[in-house]
Amino acid sequence: MKRFISVLCAGALLTPAAMAATVGVGDSSAPWLGFMNVFELPANGGGFVFGSGWGVPDLVANFDDGTPSVTMSPNTIGDPDPFWYQGGGGPGALGNKIMEANLFQQIDDGSLSGTTVTFEGFVLSNTFTAAHEASIFIRDFAADFSSFTETKIAATDGAFSISLDTIADASRNIQWGFQVKGENVWETDTAPFGNVVFSSVPTPASVALLGLGGLVASRRRRG
Repeated sequence: MKRFISVLCAGALLTPAAMAATVGVGDSSAPWLGFMNVFELPANGGGFVFGSGWGVPDLVANFDDGTPSVTMSPNTIGDPDPFWYQGGGGPGALGNKIMEANLFQQIDDGSLSGTTVTFEGFVLSNTFTAAHEASIFIRDFAADFSSFTETKIAATDGAFSISLDTIADASRNIQWGFQVKGENVWETDTAPFGNVVFSSVPTPASVALLGLGGLVASRRRRG
């Protein structure tokens, strides 16, 4: 029989014997990390260029702890070098790279090893155009990050819940979080491309709909 525990932030309520764990979005106080993978444009072959740790604000990830929520916008680079922008950067410049921004929390102490990890939360809105795509993931990395298994879904409005059976190896690294992928955009040009908003709580409208559904079900039972 599975034992279920709830992880409100990294390290909370974890035990080595746990066989299942639920993790959530949290707010800015959670131990968020950032990683950026950079690729050539498809027109230039789409090859991998580099990957490196990235500051969370540099992912264009902005937290609102009053909600709580995190908004991720298109990736921007302030460097006008033609490496990043076709013909050089500036307002209206076309991006010259595909950037894959990964915002995540990570457990590397073995406490999630050999468990079924479930990541739950809400997509409050996703207004990205076709130029960018947003997704939700859980990843189980080898100790040296040379390989991984994952479960991943597109970010669509509403509640989400995904699960991954992790490998029973205490040296592995378990991550859960969000990804935004698309061409880099000059910082003053992001608004037309949209954004995505993730949260640990639903929108008030969603709560109202859930309440209405419960009321209807109650009336049906009474009948």
